[in-house]
Amino acid sequence: MIAKDFPFNVRVYGLWISASRKVLVVDEQYGDLRFTKFPGGGLEFGEGTRDCLMRECLEEMNTRVEVLAHFYTTDFFQASAFHSGHQVMSIYYLMRPLEALQITLSDIPFGNASPGDRGPVAFRLLSIDGLKPDLFRFPIDQLIATKLHDLY
Repeated sequence: MIAKDFPFNVRVYGLWISASRKVLVVDEQYGDLRFTKFPGGGLEFGEGTRDCLMRECLEEMNTRVEVLAHFYTTDFFQASAFHSGHQVMSIYYLMRPLEALQITLSDIPFGNASPGDRGPVAFRLLSIDGLKPDLFRFPIDQLIATKLHDLY
């Protein structure tokens, strides 16, 4: 039996690093909250984490991706920013597109934003050399930004 209100939210994100050492990010809005994150989203019941990432990339970017390797799984407590009393567990994978990206890229946050399920969505490529944690709203993404900057 599955609890109706399971207090964990599992999120799966992809890190695509281009040949020019840039990483793909997405600007989103949920209600009044605007934020920058990595592409991906919520794990659905019965779905594997790699399948989740491939599905999310098809839904968000209309692009098929290959999941290459595990990069990081949250190893600290993180409360959900959207659901009181819930904990977030995020899993990050390195990935690469299997075809040309089917999105319009912008140089500024929310530039060329298109309507999404919950609000405007826009994509950018950010230089890893200039990647700073404060570009991201959520603590787990901030940690990933630091790890990417330090490793690449």
